[in-house]
Amino acid sequence: MIRVLSPISVVMAAALVAHAAQSAEITIEKRPFAIRHSIAATALPGEVVLLELGAAAWTDYEIMRIAPHGSRVSKGDVLVAFDPEKIDQKLHDTRKANDKSAHEIAQAALDLKLLEQTTPQRLEALRRAASEASEENSYFTNIRRKADAEAADQKLKRAEMFLENQREELRQLQKMYEADDLTEETEEIILVRQKDLVQAAEFDFRMQQLAQKRSHEVLLPREALKLADAERDAAIALAKYEQEAPIAIARKKLELEALEIAAAREKESLAKLEADRKQFDFTAPADGLFYHGVIENGRWTTGDAVKSLVTYGKPAARRPFATLIPATAPMNLAASLKGDAAGQLGPDAAGVAWLAGREDAEFPVKLMDINPAPGPDGQFSATFSAQWPEGLNAAPASSANISVIAYQTPDAIVLPSKALQSDTAGWTVAVKLADGKTERRPVKRGRVFNDECEILSGLEPGQVVVVP
Repeated sequence: MIRVLSPISVVMAAALVAHAAQSAEITIEKRPFAIRHSIAATALPGEVVLLELGAAAWTDYEIMRIAPHGSRVSKGDVLVAFDPEKIDQKLHDTRKANDKSAHEIAQAALDLKLLEQTTPQRLEALRRAASEASEENSYFTNIRRKADAEAADQKLKRAEMFLENQREELRQLQKMYEADDLTEETEEIILVRQKDLVQAAEFDFRMQQLAQKRSHEVLLPREALKLADAERDAAIALAKYEQEAPIAIARKKLELEALEIAAAREKESLAKLEADRKQFDFTAPADGLFYHGVIENGRWTTGDAVKSLVTYGKPAARRPFATLIPATAPMNLAASLKGDAAGQLGPDAAGVAWLAGREDAEFPVKLMDINPAPGPDGQFSATFSAQWPEGLNAAPASSANISVIAYQTPDAIVLPSKALQSDTAGWTVAVKLADGKTERRPVKRGRVFNDECEILSGLEPGQVVVVP
């Protein structure tokens, strides 16, 4: 059981030690020894609701109205309202973009389906065209060119024979009519007609000569080149399409996939914007007090962030900017402890506290928790529960002081810390003997506080210790 010593006892004991120290000799006697810490603290609630803009996609939050700092609010009251005009326009544009993406995906899917369906048909048509071109060229080269050349020769030969026949018939008619020594009018008509036939046969023969020459020298070589080119072009078109078709299908698939990915991202962006839109009105989840700034980790933080908590201000996203203190939240005391105090205070450390300006109203406190890791300032955050007196209302962030006893014993041997020396054997003190000489005696050191050290063993009451 820990017994709290009165401040007067501790002060008197310290005065006796100081008086003895002036004589450089201390007569050992047992007296109370205590380690008491005076700690600056702040009254902070044990439960808070932090207001934070999650801002998954939107960061431009402009305040239209905000509840005053320190105002008392009821559940459902609007704490902060932001201007939604810009995000509503962005939501409208994003929804339109999503609709457009859906149509583009549908069109791309249809194009891919048609391409996959028509590719085999077109490939078969190109193969058939290449085969026909090859057959036509082969047939012309091996058979038809020679046949067409022979046909042209034959036509010329028939024209020549027909011309000879017509000439011969004209000669026969002339001989026959010359024998009569008289050419009748009818016979003259027959001769004229036969001469016309000869002239026509001569003309036809000349035309066949030209046609036969053109066929051999121009038409047949030209058709040979045309058919060879057609065979070559058909083969190239087939080979080209055989290589391009899989690439075209793959490209269409990639285009469709890219559209689907972009659409998915647009949908995700829309979902984030819709979620962010719900944050444009913060309402109180419970009755309580509304504070500008953040109450977190035993501190009420304001700084430059609080300057933005005004109309047309823009709080930073993704970090708390205000705090709701529920009316049911217990009010604790938060403090920062130096390393020695943090190490000396046990889990049941208790003491008293008072608010600044109300030193007359002390109340009991008890240590609740100490952070095992120090903060950037090298101090350890601690929380004390408080038994608040009736009628004493501590506003959040009020200053307070705590007096807590970390250790005490009613009958201890206490020496100034400078009376002890250490070596390889441990701690020793100089004890004055009866003959006036001194002897160093080993001792076991206990707790140390305010330049005083508790001696656990090695000395007895009545002995005299020489302080250097």
